[in-house]
Amino acid sequence: VQLQASGGGLVQTGDSLRLSCAASGRTFSSDVMGWFRQAPGKEREFVARIRWSGGSTYASDSVKGRFTISRDNAKNTVYLHMNSLEPEDTAIYYCAAGPYNTGSPANYAYWGQGTLVTVSS
Repeated sequence: VQLQASGGGLVQTGDSLRLSCAASGRTFSSDVMGWFRQAPGKEREFVARIRWSGGSTYASDSVKGRFTISRDNAKNTVYLHMNSLEPEDTAIYYCAAGPYNTGSPANYAYWGQGTLVTVSS
């Protein structure tokens, strides 16, 4: 499974941004797609996840109500729609794929290269 994340950039507080993660070589072991982020000096943090099969989603409390995860099965692409961005959202965002519906990074065997999101105040 190969993942290619894109869509990061420099935005201002309150702006919106959409990240994309294109997946190739999907298998049953990559049914769950997750977005994580890592800010400088901090640990990697779970953001949201979605299942290719069924489309169930889950978002962390820190982004719930502002971020939405979606998928396009035909394009093998998962999106992270980010609204009302805050400086605290500044981080490298990674997409990942794994077999189980959990936010634990250990579940995800496949990772994209990351895309930087910077939110200025």
